[in-house]
Amino acid sequence: MLGLALSLLLSTKAPYAPQQDSASYEAAPAGYKAVYTQMLARHGSRGLTSARTAEWLHALWRQAADADALTPLGRELGPDIEQMMRANELLGYGNETRQGMQEHTQLAQRMYARLPVLFRDSPVAGKSRRIVLVSSGKDRAVDSAEFFRDSLVQQQPSLAPLFDTGIDRHTLYFHKLNAAQDTLVTESSLAYQRWAKSDELRAQEGVIHAQPQLQAAAQATLARLFTPAFIATLAASHRDASAPPSATEAALALYDLYAAAADMRYELKADFVRYMPATEAHVYAEAEDAVAFYEKGPGIAENGSVTWRMAASLVDDFFKEADAIDHGDLSHAAKLRFAHAEIVIPFASALGIPGMSEQLSRATTYSYQNSPWRGAQVAPMAANIQWELYRNSAGRVLVRMLYNERETDFKPACSRAKIAPASHFYDYRQLKRCYK
Repeated sequence: MLGLALSLLLSTKAPYAPQQDSASYEAAPAGYKAVYTQMLARHGSRGLTSARTAEWLHALWRQAADADALTPLGRELGPDIEQMMRANELLGYGNETRQGMQEHTQLAQRMYARLPVLFRDSPVAGKSRRIVLVSSGKDRAVDSAEFFRDSLVQQQPSLAPLFDTGIDRHTLYFHKLNAAQDTLVTESSLAYQRWAKSDELRAQEGVIHAQPQLQAAAQATLARLFTPAFIATLAASHRDASAPPSATEAALALYDLYAAAADMRYELKADFVRYMPATEAHVYAEAEDAVAFYEKGPGIAENGSVTWRMAASLVDDFFKEADAIDHGDLSHAAKLRFAHAEIVIPFASALGIPGMSEQLSRATTYSYQNSPWRGAQVAPMAANIQWELYRNSAGRVLVRMLYNERETDFKPACSRAKIAPASHFYDYRQLKRCYK
């Protein structure tokens, strides 16, 4: 299991690890029994999503090799990139790795261990409750759902016929809704897509990539691989379409492979850690987090909710499911959703989760000093948000949220819905009134 310090060097590529031992969870109040659970999860660890970065870096390496501009360590980089490309070709670009399969298999095992009565009570007297299993439809999300389901069934075979599976792009791929594939394209999705292509976002990324600490780290990374004369041929700052390749771009490309390698433990033997000292990886992770913060995270305060307003449909779906339980409709025992970082990150912002939703002013550039937002904590591989519902004999419903399996508070404005100041259990009806 990766320690927190190491995972923070990998940004949103960090492999998954539960953030709390379930033995330390707060016990449900006397008289309450778990009656329902629902979850949003990111797909598990995957390989590279395309060959572009590896091919570009390999071409740069070949250029240096032809110019006899490689250091001894640099000479080893080319074969390692080639091994990375071969491994991804065999895996299929964007597909889950064995590590990703394990992440969701084990996540399901822990859910079952935590809520055994809920699952054992599901097939009762011929009135079996259903388990809804939905994904974005993308292969890695579909695969994650299947491994999760298979893990539950392995633990309790009687669950096998209870699953209703499907695809829901509206709530699980809301950042890319389009008229060609979707019957309902929301204005919030279109507004986000305009933001993702906007000049303001490109300019913000340019500011991030021009920061002195990033350029210094890039020079240090490349100095171990290439000769000074070769590095001098690279542009000093992040390139635009007409500029030559930049040192920053080359270093970030190598960081991408370093991060991907952490998710390919079983498929890849090449050691990319030797090319990426922790001090430099920390700088690159901060830059990656900065870009993600503006692109799909809490974002710029003056721009309002453009980066997360599209998650409203998913928030509504969580409350719709919980409402059914509150109204006595127990037809669903669970709803399990499998999607992507682009869904998990806005969902955390929309819920106002402390540390994951605070915006910055336009005049302030994101850094680890001025923001608590960290990609490795908000959306590592297999990131998950779970709502567990408990009910007593009088019909009162309580809800507890787990974020990456850590007991987590809802937004601070809803603290009055807690059953006690230090509790993680909330009165559901009060919580709903707070959000709605």
